[in-house]
Amino acid sequence: MEAKERIEELRKIINYHSKKYYDEDKPEISDYEYDMLMNELKELEKNNPEYITKDSPTQKVGGHVREDFTKVTHEVPLQSLQDIFSFEELYDFDKKINEKAKEYGEEFNYCVETKIDGLSCAIKYEKGILVEAATRGDGQVGEEITANAKTIKSIPHKLKEPIDITVRGEVFIGKKEFEALNEEREILGEPLFANARNAAAGSLRQLNAKITAKRPLDIYIFNVQKIEGKEFNSHWEELNYLESLGFNVVPFRKLCHNIKEAIDAINEIGDKREELTFGIDGAVIKVDNLKFRQELGSTFKVPKWAIAYKYPPEKKETILKDITCQVGRTGVITPMAILEPVKVAGSTISKTTLHNEDFIKEKGLKIGDHVVIQKQGDVIPEVVDVLKEKRDGSEIDFEMPKICPVCGAPAVREPGESAIRCTGIECSAKALRNIVHFASKDGMDIDGLGYKIVEQLLEKKLIKDIADIYSLTIDDIASLKKNGKKFAENLINAINESKNRDLENLISAFGIRHVGKKLAKVLAKKYGTLENIMDATAESLSMKDDIGEIIADSIYNFFKEEQTLDLIKRLKEAGVNTNHLQEMSEDNRFEGKTFVLTGALSKYSRDQASEIIEKFGGKTSSSVSKKTSYVLAGEDAGSKLDKAQKLGVTIISEQEFEEMIK
Repeated sequence: MEAKERIEELRKIINYHSKKYYDEDKPEISDYEYDMLMNELKELEKNNPEYITKDSPTQKVGGHVREDFTKVTHEVPLQSLQDIFSFEELYDFDKKINEKAKEYGEEFNYCVETKIDGLSCAIKYEKGILVEAATRGDGQVGEEITANAKTIKSIPHKLKEPIDITVRGEVFIGKKEFEALNEEREILGEPLFANARNAAAGSLRQLNAKITAKRPLDIYIFNVQKIEGKEFNSHWEELNYLESLGFNVVPFRKLCHNIKEAIDAINEIGDKREELTFGIDGAVIKVDNLKFRQELGSTFKVPKWAIAYKYPPEKKETILKDITCQVGRTGVITPMAILEPVKVAGSTISKTTLHNEDFIKEKGLKIGDHVVIQKQGDVIPEVVDVLKEKRDGSEIDFEMPKICPVCGAPAVREPGESAIRCTGIECSAKALRNIVHFASKDGMDIDGLGYKIVEQLLEKKLIKDIADIYSLTIDDIASLKKNGKKFAENLINAINESKNRDLENLISAFGIRHVGKKLAKVLAKKYGTLENIMDATAESLSMKDDIGEIIADSIYNFFKEEQTLDLIKRLKEAGVNTNHLQEMSEDNRFEGKTFVLTGALSKYSRDQASEIIEKFGGKTSSSVSKKTSYVLAGEDAGSKLDKAQKLGVTIISEQEFEEMIK
């Protein structure tokens, strides 16, 4: 491939992944893979300067401003940094800086800092009061996020001096906080964040500040962008002054007199990566002398007085001593590699995830194999290769378990999935997830019994499974909170109220694979009692359009499990209703009709409109097809309305819907 063609191809690939990373906060490749693509492009453009264009990713800062945010033009641009991956490149950087120092007659030091893996933003203060915050955006224009920034506890609303100043910092989520956040999202059935950086970016770039406030965001300030009434000689002085104002300043920073000391500081950061409570994606080397910085200047994209050193991925050989299995809180059984301990990228690795059964088969892994593991920066170590030539015949094949290693219930892998799951509803490993789902709005709708409360109840051993909810006392719950008596009374009332929920709530609350709120309603309506569902065969459970063979088998097998039978027995003893209570209308005017709802209705919520349709024997669907009978379109109806028009589906307004249900 010619240089021009490869340059154009790389630009398309990099622009695609830049959009995923900066704008959508959903990266599809690792930082290292992205850096290597960018490096290749830089090298090609360096050797073929006639092909360099202004819109090349090498010539601009990544990221764009979303249309739904107010735009903020930065008084001082928030530039990017040039990345390097070897000490040889660092020596070249130092050589250029020293040549310029002689030319200008300047003396200088280097300041070395951790390069925090987060989202960069500028925060403006007038007379010491926070007045504006904005994301970096494209470096020139960012997104206004003042209300969101004010929810971050480590950002002061008022400084210790009444000064006009704009600072730059990196918003991030700590390692432990990120793990806890993703764990909670997994339990609640929400999509997981790919990494801490994207969790921080997605949390900060919210239109609703209340969502941002719920996320464990933190910030480290690392630069003065603009200041009125004060002058500094060095970056080091600026950082100390920022600390005196009450800012959370970048914690690891070293003043170095030459490049050798700077490299020592970089190595020190590398050795301490495991100990750091936050993620980093390298180290930053900056000229400390501020006057010399001005003389060195900048390109449009990067300053010439700073550079970012990215730690290269480190690979080590070790032995796969064993493979054990862990059961996650959603029931997924994950194989774990038990390794001969080996030091990689500053930390001793003795175990790591093997993801799933397919990963083991693709790598051809056997217990006893010599394997190569890799760890780049703060990324979880991974087995990247198997040294099959070192096998001596003693290696053992591994098979995933057929029963859950925690509770002994069957472990199943369904068609089209890579995960193997425990099916036991009373499995202690799944207790948090099962109880949270049982109490959720899609389940028994127990107001007040959310993730945090369930977590505390389990930690204090006040409950161990779903049925234990109905044995809780006011004193049990009051012990969770200071002055918690009123909260406890309300929660006990909510628990007691849930005993009278309809059968459809109970079925949905069980969390049977593939059975959600909608299908639970269909089952409750058809069978009337829980006993009837339990007695049904897989064949009879299968319903045209609603339930196929896989779902029918899932329901049938669930109600044959010993743990399920035990749970149902205990729920009945606690007085939980197992019958369908809703009065069904004899008016089936919508029988055989399928509705799709789109846009905002003024008189009904989506759920209310769906209930009316189902009351009259109709069904609702989330997607438009030729089989759709009506599309009920409210305000700001989107793509579903367009599709309905193309397919010739009947479109009705809210007023027409009201005429139909009179």
